[in-house]
Amino acid sequence: MRNAFAHKGFRPLFAALATSMLGDSLMLIVLSMWVKSLTGSNAMAGLTFLCLVSPSLVAPLFGMFVDRVRRRPLLIWGNVASALVVLPLLLVRDAGQVWLVWVVAFLYGISFVVMPAGVNGMLKEMLPEDRLVDANSALTTTKEGFRLIGPLAGAALFAAVGGGAVAALDALSFLVAALVVARVRVREDAPARAEQHWWHEMTEGVRHVWHEPVLRHTLAALGLTITVLGFAESAVFAVTDAFGKPVEFVGVVLTVQGVGALVGGLTAPRVVRRVTEPGALALALLALAGGQVGIALAPALWAVLASVVLLGWSIPVLLIGFTTLMQRLTPGRLMGRVSAATDVVLGTPQTVGIALGAALVSLVSYRAIFLTMAVVTVAAVGYLAITLRDRLFRAVAADAEAPAQAGAGTATPTPTVVPAGVGVEVTTSVLE
Repeated sequence: MRNAFAHKGFRPLFAALATSMLGDSLMLIVLSMWVKSLTGSNAMAGLTFLCLVSPSLVAPLFGMFVDRVRRRPLLIWGNVASALVVLPLLLVRDAGQVWLVWVVAFLYGISFVVMPAGVNGMLKEMLPEDRLVDANSALTTTKEGFRLIGPLAGAALFAAVGGGAVAALDALSFLVAALVVARVRVREDAPARAEQHWWHEMTEGVRHVWHEPVLRHTLAALGLTITVLGFAESAVFAVTDAFGKPVEFVGVVLTVQGVGALVGGLTAPRVVRRVTEPGALALALLALAGGQVGIALAPALWAVLASVVLLGWSIPVLLIGFTTLMQRLTPGRLMGRVSAATDVVLGTPQTVGIALGAALVSLVSYRAIFLTMAVVTVAAVGYLAITLRDRLFRAVAADAEAPAQAGAGTATPTPTVVPAGVGVEVTTSVLE
């Protein structure tokens, strides 16, 4: 990770992003806990995350916007807007206002589409290719490290003074991030729009992913896995119920997950460099399946927590491996749209999975749910082994322009924009 920090431009990005991630680590678990405490329903708590991820269904619209504007102003005002989005939570008082929590979660989810797309573009243009994995590792490790304190602190604040105080702190973190970005002075040319139909422009990122086979197959495997990962959003509350723990104990589970994730983030660059990005994804998926089986078969709470550590290790390796692969195989001018395209491919099954999980948790045991998740995750590994058999553990060349142009038809290329600034790292949910 020191390679990334040796670049001066990465330092302010990291400082601002870490600030907003701290606010997120306090807030995200509180949203579902708040709904659970107001309604007493595990299903309604799970639906909170459905609201959070649903904006990814229309992510290409946001990606087209990201590629049309300069990144620094986008990320400054995006952080300001994110601060304003959470303030209506100060008005929530009883179960009749749960809808307000869901509206805030939906708007929060929009920032989780727009801001990371800007950050991915910035990293692509700012850093040499061999430092991307270190930068992604630094950001992901920091995010996961906050899980060691964020969920417990958020749960404690929620129990002591209510969700409104957590919302206020989250808003403050966004404003501080915006101020840090505003102090960064980077010269940016306005991006030139290509003369093409808006639909062709919007879907260019999707076509790039389709024409790049390694991206296409890794996305398919991740999409299959994430469909069942969404089950955990509601099932985790059933796990705590089964062992006689209150809703606030979910914060403890997330903190334990953070221990594994912290190790995963620190070791991910070594894993990626040793076995390549696709190979790292396959290994992480196997670890994820192991954690899911462990939770399903755990005879006691300590065994659940031990399995959560393994599951936690796998998540940052998945994220760092795939994000680095996407950045390497995508030209800078398409970074916003490709990031948005992956949000659709991954967000759609996640949305479906969360909705199914909210229904399943009332019909079957959490053990059956986690066993199903493990079976599907192993199937995703099998898919990668078949489709990328000769490339799974072989480095993939970063020749992104050719497939991008092959997917773009007759579109006129737009100049690459050198972005600057910082946004919100996507931190989604429990046991994701």
